Order: sequence, then structure tokens, then C-alpha cells
Amino acid sequence: MRAVKPHWRLEHLEIFITEEQIRQRVAELGAQISRDYEGQDLLLVAILKGSVVFLADLMRHITIPHSIDFMATSSYGAATESSGIVRILKDLDIPIIGRNVLIVEDIVDTGHTLSYLRRMLLSREPASLRVVTLLDKRSRREVDVPIDYVGFEVPNAFVIGYGLDYAEFYRNLPYIAIPKEGFFDEDEG
Repeated sequence: MRAVKPHWRLEHLEIFITEEQIRQRVAELGAQISRDYEGQDLLLVAILKGSVVFLADLMRHITIPHSIDFMATSSYGAATESSGIVRILKDLDIPIIGRNVLIVEDIVDTGHTLSYLRRMLLSREPASLRVVTLLDKRSRREVDVPIDYVGFEVPNAFVIGYGLDYAEFYRNLPYIAIPKEGFFDEDEG
């Protein structure tokens, strides 16, 4: 497989959700989660790598004590669509039995990965298991999965930025963008 050369053709990106819209919505989600879990134990489980930026901002808006852990899965590889096959690349370090667990996702697409993760985590007997996702691509859903907190619904388009990547690049963009014609063209040379 040939390595993808990064190109920074930002003119080939259409900003779909602005930095300010994200900042405002993440603050709202943090406030709602803080109210819902007031007085309870809370463990945020971020799904790597895409949710790292969302987690970092969200946890600063959660005003109750909480802890964090990470899982890494693979269902995309370098592709722009999920393969539907889920592999666990990194499991939790913290036991979740009897804990209130909130899965932090960057995007829910077909639902296969989240469905698999929910079944796995529920078998570990948490007190509760909920999901927060920055982006919900409902139009692509193949598996019905409950999502308790949604930042934004997005259309059936490939999106990048704010943690979401294309071949491991563009995660650092402070907004969510949709690549336009010419974005995926290979660089000359």
C-alpha cells in the first residue's frame, strides 16, 4: 500500500461546522452531562484517536469529578469508509464494574463499532453505560445503537477536522470540514 502524501490544500475544504459552533455545543454538552451525573461516579472512555480533541475540550466543561480512560479500535484503516470489521487495538486500563461509563466518540457512522463496544463494555457490568458523540451520521446507520448526547448531525459525507482525519492528517483543524473536488487528488512529484 502506497503512503499518502499530506497536502494542505485547505481551499479544497468546505467548512461545515465552525470552530465557534463546536466550542458552544461542547460547552452545552459538558453542562448537560454535569447535571445528569451530579453526585455520581463518572468514567469517560474516549475512543482513540479521533475523539481526543473532543475529549480534551469536553472534560474541561464537565464540572463534576470524573476520570478518563482510552480504548483504540480500528474499522477504517486508511480508507474513507468503515470496513465494518472492528478490532480492539487498546483496551481499558481501569476496571469498570459498578462505574458509570460514558463512551466519548468523535463520530457514529454505521453503528457497527459502537454496537460492538457497547456489548463488550456491558459484559463488564458497569453501573450504567451511555454514549456522547460529537457527530452523528444517522443516514449511514446500519445498526441501531442508543446515543445519549449528540453534538451535531452530519450528512453522508466524508468529514475531517477536530480530531477526524484523512490518512492520519488534518486532525488538528479547529473546525469540521467536507473535502471538495480536488482534495483527494495526488500531489505532483
